[in-house]
Amino acid sequence: MPLSDLLRRRASQTTSSMPPQTPPETTPETTAPIPSETKSVVHRSLHQGLRGLLAYHQPGQPVWTSRNYGALARAGLERNVVAYRCVRMIAEAAASAPLKACRDSETITDHPVLTLLRHPNGDQSGVVFLEQLYSFLQSAGNSYVEAVALQGQLRELHVLRPDRVTVRADKRGWIDGYDYDVNGRKVQFQVPGDGSASPILHPKLFHPLSDHYGLSPLAVAASNIDVHNGALAWNKALLDNAARPSGALVYRGPEGAQQLSADQFERLKSELSDAYTGSANAGKPLLLEGGLDWQAMSLSPADMDFIEARHSAARDIALAFRVPPMLLGIPGDNTYANYREANVAFWKQTVLPLVKKAAAALTRWLQPQMAPNDHGFQLRCEASDLDVLAEERDARWQVVANASFLSDDEKRALLGLPKHNSGAANGERARS
Repeated sequence: MPLSDLLRRRASQTTSSMPPQTPPETTPETTAPIPSETKSVVHRSLHQGLRGLLAYHQPGQPVWTSRNYGALARAGLERNVVAYRCVRMIAEAAASAPLKACRDSETITDHPVLTLLRHPNGDQSGVVFLEQLYSFLQSAGNSYVEAVALQGQLRELHVLRPDRVTVRADKRGWIDGYDYDVNGRKVQFQVPGDGSASPILHPKLFHPLSDHYGLSPLAVAASNIDVHNGALAWNKALLDNAARPSGALVYRGPEGAQQLSADQFERLKSELSDAYTGSANAGKPLLLEGGLDWQAMSLSPADMDFIEARHSAARDIALAFRVPPMLLGIPGDNTYANYREANVAFWKQTVLPLVKKAAAALTRWLQPQMAPNDHGFQLRCEASDLDVLAEERDARWQVVANASFLSDDEKRALLGLPKHNSGAANGERARS
């Protein structure tokens, strides 16, 4: 109901039901519990038949975080523990997954690409380098890696911040280069037109509406992050107010002085703000002068159930990052029987696919730069190399070992192991 209609209705009820000089009775409109999801606007009545304060409430519009990278990083990573934990869990797990160089089915233990990935530059180790690459993928949907060559040889790899990189496209829409802008200084990286390797590697996540940029889980979960942050801010404000909702201070003055003057009104607001708000003033008794009455506004149990609202938002955030809520300590999730099953699902459904995509992108990008005459090597991450999947690995090995119709070399090939160095060894084992 508009404020003007409410004032007219209230005034007509007052003047028709009682003498003009008699204070009106308090009506249900001023004492009913106020829903917690509404925004309060307090007005002083200008009608002589109305005295004190009239609290008018209307639904407020939600305020969502901007979808640019800076705003998302501040709201999601700097202020939200669930999103931050998801990004860190995925990045740390993916960086710990071992990468190996292979040619066909044979593992190469001393390939130069492994040395480069262990020591990508003078400031970072290989683990920190990969953590940064995976963290930017989860928070921005894009990662950019710069290759630094000296005398025609690749020497260093550096991860660039995605908010500083702009994709430059030609008239046909193909990527023509990358612009790196920091502190007003712009560096341009040109993509060669002859099909040779680009100086920038740009792995990105799927985006349904962009040809050149990826969509991050952080952006998808932005609305749930706002809900989670808003519930936390509300609980903090309620805690600072001694866990009690606000109320209305009603003035019931004598005849001829039914309203507070402007100076009295401002002084009263200032005294309430200074002396009765904040955690230090929790529980302090309210001292009222003549004519003042405190009318509390209660909240229903459903309105105060912000803990469950936070848990629901936290589960949705974890869903966007594909992290089982059980691993984050969020109650109410019974998808997995125990923590071990949730951890195995996290590695198989989230970490391994991400690492394999990154390994394939690094292989395609580094092959022509690391070994121009050797295009056979590949970077791989095998599930059998992960300790967290040891039980599944042992079960698979047992099945292959019991397959009597397979030769030793066939069994080793199924397990991703190289063949024996000599066929004579197989023959002697067979005769024995």
